[in-house]
Amino acid sequence: MSYDFQGIEKKWQNQWSNKPVAAAKSKCSGAKYYCLDMFPYPSGSGLHVGHWRGYVLSDIYARIKWLEGYNVLHPMGWDAFGLPAENDAIKKGIQPAIGTANNIANFKKQLKQIAAIYDWSKEVNTTDPEYYKWTQWIFLQMFKAGLAYRSNMPINWCPSCLTGLANEEVVNGSCERCGAPVVQKQISQWVLKITEYAEPLLNDLDTLEWPEKVKLMQKNWIGKSEGVEIFFSTTDQSGKKVELPIFTTCPETIFGVNFLVIAPDHELLELIVPEKHTQEVATYCEKVLAERVKNVESKDKTGVFTGAYAFNPVTKQQVPIYATSYVLKDYGTGIVMGVPGHDERDNEFANKYNLPITYVVESDEYKKLINGAGGCYSNEGTLINSGPLNGLSAHIEGKKKIIDDIVKQQLGERMVTYKLRDWIFSRQRYWGEPIPLIHCAKCGVMPVPEDQLPVVLPHVEKYQPTGTGESPLAAIDAWVKTQCPNCAGPAKRETNTMPQWAGSCWYFLRYPNPHLKDKPWDAQDMAYWLPVDLYVGGIEHAILHLLYSRFYVKVLFKLGHLPFNEPFKHLFNQGMVLKYSELSGHVEKMSKSKGNVVNPDDMVEQYGSDALRLYILFMGPPELDCEWQDAGLEGIKRFLNRLWNYLTNPEHILAFGQQEDSATTRRLHKFLKDYQERITHFKPNTAISAMMEWLNDTTAQSTKLSTASVERLLVALSVMAPHMASELVEQLLKKSLSDCSWQPYDPLLAQVDELTIAIQVNGKLRGNLLVKKGAIQPDVEPKARELIAKWLDQATVIKVIFVTDRLISFVVKNN
Repeated sequence: MSYDFQGIEKKWQNQWSNKPVAAAKSKCSGAKYYCLDMFPYPSGSGLHVGHWRGYVLSDIYARIKWLEGYNVLHPMGWDAFGLPAENDAIKKGIQPAIGTANNIANFKKQLKQIAAIYDWSKEVNTTDPEYYKWTQWIFLQMFKAGLAYRSNMPINWCPSCLTGLANEEVVNGSCERCGAPVVQKQISQWVLKITEYAEPLLNDLDTLEWPEKVKLMQKNWIGKSEGVEIFFSTTDQSGKKVELPIFTTCPETIFGVNFLVIAPDHELLELIVPEKHTQEVATYCEKVLAERVKNVESKDKTGVFTGAYAFNPVTKQQVPIYATSYVLKDYGTGIVMGVPGHDERDNEFANKYNLPITYVVESDEYKKLINGAGGCYSNEGTLINSGPLNGLSAHIEGKKKIIDDIVKQQLGERMVTYKLRDWIFSRQRYWGEPIPLIHCAKCGVMPVPEDQLPVVLPHVEKYQPTGTGESPLAAIDAWVKTQCPNCAGPAKRETNTMPQWAGSCWYFLRYPNPHLKDKPWDAQDMAYWLPVDLYVGGIEHAILHLLYSRFYVKVLFKLGHLPFNEPFKHLFNQGMVLKYSELSGHVEKMSKSKGNVVNPDDMVEQYGSDALRLYILFMGPPELDCEWQDAGLEGIKRFLNRLWNYLTNPEHILAFGQQEDSATTRRLHKFLKDYQERITHFKPNTAISAMMEWLNDTTAQSTKLSTASVERLLVALSVMAPHMASELVEQLLKKSLSDCSWQPYDPLLAQVDELTIAIQVNGKLRGNLLVKKGAIQPDVEPKARELIAKWLDQATVIKVIFVTDRLISFVVKNN
């Protein structure tokens, strides 16, 4: 009889809704397990099956710990401020608050179908004033500590979203949200000093149980470089010396410098450009800055001669200075030494403007170049054309000697730089947390008093972005005009809002006690629940969210508000679920615009939640992308029906207290060993395979199970298929899953006494033989010969190859 998944799943979901299981205990005692999903942005399109992948995976580990008796915190909430929600509301012609509330209600309904043991009493919403009150409080702690500052600076501006973007939100020169090309725009911005934490953000990665690729992505983004700052120099228009500091990680190539390149917005340009070159340089720089996007590497390497020359303090030579498109003012010193013999960008630039190229490292590559190959090559080899450095190995001896000489002669100093830039934190949009600052003409920028938080986002009829560089909040006089908290004089509120990341940087700190009124979190909760034990989410958050969250925690730790300095002990990134798109003709990430979204509601209706949970886990290794195929669900549905029918057949279940035969017990514990070990190693797809193999073996032998074995089996099943398991526990064992516990396998019983070896004839598989583990050839060979007699009757055995516990192979010659 078929498993009535619709009736049974509805029954248990109603029961769990009325009486939740696995709710976190408020008392901070005993072993704890904090299992966290990256909370979703509730989009209008709802969940698709790709979302299920991470949520089902995390639920396995939360359920295991719950069954082991841990105090489990497995919460869920909503990351609902920011550009996506506002853009969605603009498209629909509704208020962002209304659109967000509707989307959350739909998401919550869909999430409950998953049957994850979420503790909904811990739910948070970043748009709730009682939540963002503390988002604002955290900002004020940073402001008071000097970590938030205002800067009139060129920023990444999205002409479509009409707002500034952080560097991390620009991908290949385009807005990561809408794909529009990003330009530079001069705007007054609030910025957070994340660079002050570059070193601990880098070093502490080694303490984390994270995927190595994620650690590498963060290391590369932080981009630590150790080198030397060399003091080149030139003269200004009056002949006065002007120092030009150059940071380089390759000082051993100092004798190969043929020119300097300077950023087009560098403040020193006004001093060093001779009058007759002023107009040409200014015109070029204005053009570059108007068109510049962050992805400078893909741009044509253009430049203009400034008319000025720089003095190389080591070689004592003069080299020309060019303003170029490929140097950034805020990276290093904004001035770079051009070494076209050993740098690809410099080589491209030198060839374009017919500048000389000096090679200073001899290697096999160098010999090819001087024979007419052209181009540049790395600086691995022996130094040449380098005066006192000649003959030294470039990377080791040469680098050490030149740095020592430069520092000793006071021509420069050792230096460490980072690719990481300070975080542009303000947005010129409506749907975000108001920044809790007040501008007073007399007192300057003042923090809103903490007892006046939250600064509530006002309701407005027109919230569309202005494009002027100001938030729509700037037009609300009644809200903007306020009183200075210091002098009580007239003042104005800050009208920029925070980025979407502000609320998601700390939400995991609020979950243990989300209803606190007088503080963001409780110290006892932090000491007990944090850091998070398992964090599950997509690789797309490997840089922005994880880096920002780590920064927030490190700041709060240093300021004495937290007892730990890393938020997430163990991170797991699940792969995406892909599907063929008829619009593009490719297998791609699911997207409404590509018409390849699979709605989980439809799958649950047709196959059931348990079947979808198992299929999501069975599709492949969870860390890899996989392609959705509807047909796979049919196989999972058949497996669940077979399992249901086997266990509900009274002939297969022994009466309470009766013992099963030892072979059945051993086979079950062998399954439990495979199942539990594979889950531990994040291989749930192969754990499901182990269950299928067990069912095949058990069915073939029509095994009778004791109630003790049934309980072990159903508890194991429950972490993946909770509805079916709960129903069978109630029917067969007359109790609740809450009364059961996770039972480890018995290592002795799980030992394999018998195994199957292959029988080959001339390298071809001709049969399989069940033998005792460790059986020797004299015992195995007669049985093997008997089993494959027809393959040996008309042949002469020349040789027998035997590999213990693996195979026996007969080499024969036909008669």
